[in-house]
Amino acid sequence: MKKKYLYLLAGCIVIILVTVLLWSGRGRRPFKDLEPAQIASAQVHLGPPDEIIEITEIKELADYLNQVVVYRADDSYTRYAGQTCTFTITKTDGTLLSVTAFNPFVIIDGVGYRCKYEPCEALNQYANRLLAR
Repeated sequence: MKKKYLYLLAGCIVIILVTVLLWSGRGRRPFKDLEPAQIASAQVHLGPPDEIIEITEIKELADYLNQVVVYRADDSYTRYAGQTCTFTITKTDGTLLSVTAFNPFVIIDGVGYRCKYEPCEALNQYANRLLAR
C-alpha cells in the first residue's frame, strides 16, 4: 500500500515539474495589442551610426512590435556590444515608450529581456532599412 502512494506521489511531482518547465519556457508578447491608432509619433535612433529617423509608416512599426516575444528579465545586455535600435514611441494618450532591439535582448523602458531571435532581428532590420531610405 505504501509503495502505491510513493508511485502516486512521484507521478504528481513529475507532472508538476513538467508543467513548470513548459510554462517557464513560454514567452509573452508585450505589444500584441498595440494598434497603429495608439501611436501618435515614433522615431528610431540607430547607434552606430548615431542617426535618428522619424517613422512615418506607423502601421509597419506596430506590425513589427506586435511580433516581439520576450522571456525572462535579464540585465546582462549591458555586457554586450553591437548596434542598438531604440524606438521612441509617443502614444496618443501622451505616454512615452522606449523599445530597444539589441538581439538577443529587447529593452523596454530600461528593463532588458531575453527575446525570441527572429522578431527582434526583423525589428532591427526594419530600422536599418529606414536608415537606407
